Amino acid sequence: MESLDMNLLVALDALLEEESVTGAAARLHTSAPAMSRTLGRIRRALGDPVLVRAGRNLVPTPLALEMRADVHAVVQQARGLLTPHAAPDPARLTRQFTLQTSDMLLAVLATPLIALAQDQAPGVSLRFLPESMEDTPALRDGRVDLEIGVLDHVDPETRAESLTELRLVGAVRPGHRLATARRVTPRAFAAADHISVSRKGRRHGPIDERLAALGVERRVPVVVPSHTVGLFLAQGADLVCAAPAVLARHCIEALGLRTFPIPLELPPLAIGMAWHPRNDADAAHRWLRERVRETFAGLAAEV
Repeated sequence: MESLDMNLLVALDALLEEESVTGAAARLHTSAPAMSRTLGRIRRALGDPVLVRAGRNLVPTPLALEMRADVHAVVQQARGLLTPHAAPDPARLTRQFTLQTSDMLLAVLATPLIALAQDQAPGVSLRFLPESMEDTPALRDGRVDLEIGVLDHVDPETRAESLTELRLVGAVRPGHRLATARRVTPRAFAAADHISVSRKGRRHGPIDERLAALGVERRVPVVVPSHTVGLFLAQGADLVCAAPAVLARHCIEALGLRTFPIPLELPPLAIGMAWHPRNDADAAHRWLRERVRETFAGLAAEV
């Protein structure tokens, strides 16, 4: 059986359906002598003549009659497996997707993405995991279907796609002196107390590098792991929190904060999505990726 050519099943199915070497050959677009040789191989493999002469015709043996339906079913199933699948109807899709992202992105992404899923694919459920899954093989192991955020740690085989770039603004409470300033200078910006947002607990970053180039330094009394936590702290204290402008129409306005342009040339936050190659051609996963693209396109139009 280890050396059995599975193509013999296709030939056997045709032979049992046609009960004719010539008919089976025509069906499989081969010659009658080639099909006759294939019948010989099938006979040797099964230890049964399969088709025997009865006058001018061939008739199946009892074994052939017994296995005919099973052979046909196996061949049809194999053809179904090897035929490209049509894109699923989202309305009939039943699937749970696990997405990993930051709470900042979740604050602006979850609501429109969930709305799209409920409208187009009510059978789809979304499970969001925190950034604590970063630096783990979660995509590779299948624990995460899609990662969304700053992609600086993905595995070599991971598929990745850029989604958008987020511009940073300064956010302060209404009573902060920078809230009403007509123009915030780098020196005035540095003179304020700041919140550093860093998943790894870093106090200094690109802002400090740009200020150092201008010969000034800021004071950073607070370090937090997420932008949303930083914004809540800025709501109740005289602290500046640098946050993506996309939050301005969401968390920042809801908290009553004021924003101002940061007077420095800062690199934007490059946001992308990443997934494992196993899901690259999966139609349902492609539907999810397209909805994420659609959601980010809508967010970009708001800013």
